[in-house]
Amino acid sequence: MRAFLAFTKKEWLELIRTGKCVLLLILFTLFGIMNPAIAKLTPWMMKMLSADLSDMGLILTETNVDALTSWAQFYKNIPMGLLLFLLLFGGILTTEYQRGTLVHMLTKSLKRWKVILAKAGVMVSAWTLCYWLCFGITYGYNQYFWDNRAAEHLLFAAFCTYLGGIWMISLLLLMSVIFTTSSGVLAATGGAALSFYLAGFIPKITEYLPVRLLGASGMLSGLETPNDYRYAVWITLCLSGAAVLLAVKLFNRK
Repeated sequence: MRAFLAFTKKEWLELIRTGKCVLLLILFTLFGIMNPAIAKLTPWMMKMLSADLSDMGLILTETNVDALTSWAQFYKNIPMGLLLFLLLFGGILTTEYQRGTLVHMLTKSLKRWKVILAKAGVMVSAWTLCYWLCFGITYGYNQYFWDNRAAEHLLFAAFCTYLGGIWMISLLLLMSVIFTTSSGVLAATGGAALSFYLAGFIPKITEYLPVRLLGASGMLSGLETPNDYRYAVWITLCLSGAAVLLAVKLFNRK
């Protein structure tokens, strides 16, 4: 247990020393502020454009914004935040391969499964902190400017998107065990996610796919209910756990 905690501490220190932790916090804080800011500025921007568009024969009606407008922006920005997160963690194992640092630790009785679980724990913890920080900032501003009660199933929709990020992290970890370069890891992770996305065009299996969770914003307007996502949630949990277990098994043989 001491070895596991020591390795986890080493991962956090490296995350802080390389500046990744600060960069992620800044990015997700900015995303959290941008969501209500863009919604708040939308009527003003439309008013500024109305004069030019009227000369072209286009008439803009009055634009009304509320908390739903800001939350819609939140669900547009989160995939970009997740992409940046994965890019920063794309070398979480490949850099260890290139430096040869794992060899020294593994020969000093550090179990291989502890390496994988420590790295998974750090990534999940960082994602949890960044995601809910962004959510909390957006929630606070929306409550101040409008009223979050306009959004239905707000917390469950946020949890679904958060869980979708956990699934992507598990894919990244698995690919990090299989491939030895950061570009290979990111390409394989993106390819796996894309295959699930394309499979979503098959109506009969759409509700079972993890990528469905990344589009959970439909619940906010009442068009969908949590019951529509129950299969995707359970399957995502199973696939994420299976990816981590497979990563451990493959790393033991590597």
